[in-house]
Amino acid sequence: MDFFSVLSMIGGLALFLYGMHVMGDGLAKVSGGKMEKILESLTSSPLKAVGLGALVTAVIQSSSATTVMVVGFVNSGIMKLSQAVGIIMGANIGTTVTSWILSLSGIESDSFFVQLFKPTSFSPILAMIGVAFLLFAKSERKKDVGTIFLGFAVLMYGMDSMSAAVKPLADVPEFTGILTAFSNPLLGMLAGALLTAVIQSSSASVGILQALCVTGAVSYGAAIPIILGQNIGTCVTALLSAIGAKKNAKRAAMVHLYFNIIGTTVFLIVFYGLNMVVHFGFLEQSANAAGIAVAHSAFNIFATAVLLPFSKGLEKLACLTIRDEKEETTLSEGAQLLDIRFLEKPAFAMEQSRNVAKRMADASKDALFTALSLFKEYSTEQEKTVVEEENRVDDYEDALGSYLVKLGQKDLNQQDSRDLSIILHCIGDFERISDHAVNIMESARELHEKGMTFSEKALEELKVIIRAVTDIVDTSYIVFEDKNQELAKKVEPLEEIIDELNMELKSRHVRRLRKGTCTIEQGFVLSDVLTSLERIADHCSNIAVCVSQVSEDSFDTHSYLHDMKKEENEAFQRRMEETRKQYLLP
Repeated sequence: MDFFSVLSMIGGLALFLYGMHVMGDGLAKVSGGKMEKILESLTSSPLKAVGLGALVTAVIQSSSATTVMVVGFVNSGIMKLSQAVGIIMGANIGTTVTSWILSLSGIESDSFFVQLFKPTSFSPILAMIGVAFLLFAKSERKKDVGTIFLGFAVLMYGMDSMSAAVKPLADVPEFTGILTAFSNPLLGMLAGALLTAVIQSSSASVGILQALCVTGAVSYGAAIPIILGQNIGTCVTALLSAIGAKKNAKRAAMVHLYFNIIGTTVFLIVFYGLNMVVHFGFLEQSANAAGIAVAHSAFNIFATAVLLPFSKGLEKLACLTIRDEKEETTLSEGAQLLDIRFLEKPAFAMEQSRNVAKRMADASKDALFTALSLFKEYSTEQEKTVVEEENRVDDYEDALGSYLVKLGQKDLNQQDSRDLSIILHCIGDFERISDHAVNIMESARELHEKGMTFSEKALEELKVIIRAVTDIVDTSYIVFEDKNQELAKKVEPLEEIIDELNMELKSRHVRRLRKGTCTIEQGFVLSDVLTSLERIADHCSNIAVCVSQVSEDSFDTHSYLHDMKKEENEAFQRRMEETRKQYLLP
């Protein structure tokens, strides 16, 4: 093997690792966070957990990614440690799918149809389709599918290049001598663990082992210990991810490690114990890619079958390792839900951001509606609710703001990028609405503490504008959640009517003040309430305009509102008249 063969091998390895990375990213984008959502909605059934863990890992092609996501779920409180155990076991089974795909490269047959199943035969076609999608497709989804196809083709070309480069090593005595040393189970396991720990992917390290098999110098006796070590080495990614996490998240990473170490130990005892009695002849035979895939799957299925009944024991072992001795710093609700580990899968991180933004919107709405209810019947408990909800909104704003800035640096598809812009623009409006809810609550408290009440007429008028503000809040929040363009058109006319109502109510109050039917002190309170209501309507308008503008890939609020409100805009004027009729003052 000369210098140029070494370069070919290194180039093939680089293409192989890059192709696997690109294909994994493409699969994650196409799934759009749905695979991770499946894990999040997991029930407590251990068998279902194993099945879902295997399914998700088979789709996203990375047990490390699945395990890191699980650590994030446990850290954020979305998932219990007991649920995580089954998923981790399933992830080890799911990752074997990659080795089966790679084993197709070893197909040997003169049949044309059989040869079609060989990756070197269909990879060029997939590469051309992938390039065509990336260059000419307008749909983001098609571009992501093109990335998957191209990633797979690059992966297979890398695999083929590696195999071709290492084939001459069969005639190098030093190389075969090294591989013979790996027949010692402990040395083989150490080598497999170190390789996987470095490249942080058991699928990739198994693929490298499959490529080495073409030399004919890798026996099953050498390959099996390496495979066992590769399963231990892949735990490094989850362990690194758990640094700085809460105790239960660290325990989830430890479950992954203990599962592989105990599984490997049991497998070694059983397998080599039987070998001493039966003497497995195949251990001396040269391994091939399909045989590596069989061994990889057999070990992970065996370990899961043996340890699944003892999942509670693994959980207890992890708890004994990571003890509850020191008090943990309590993270806010928003910071828990937006775990930094989710950023490794931007589509799911965006889904979590949408969920938290919806919680923020609901909290601000609850604060406002509770504050408005205090004018009917004042309650100190309800007052506390307003303050608590406003504090939650502040927490969500802080968590979302910093998280979305980090997420914005990731590779997002067009829809996720638009949603990120909308959320970033709107969280400030939700926070200000909750602030105005506190102002309204304070006005209600002032009336209660001073024993004041508005006149019967003022209360009837106030009910009309409160109904209008309640409607604009409900409408704009639906617009935000559903990105409803048609419904957004109803917000601005209602905001204009609320401005009119505000001016008219203040004028009527001045007339009552002159007649002596209302006091100046009551007037101050009423003015504060009306100002808060009018500003809440302004923030609702901002939300609706933001959704409309970002969806059109522009954000010029002034120009948008100017064009909408022009006198010649008959549709807007018609909506104004229809809306005005719904909120007539008594």
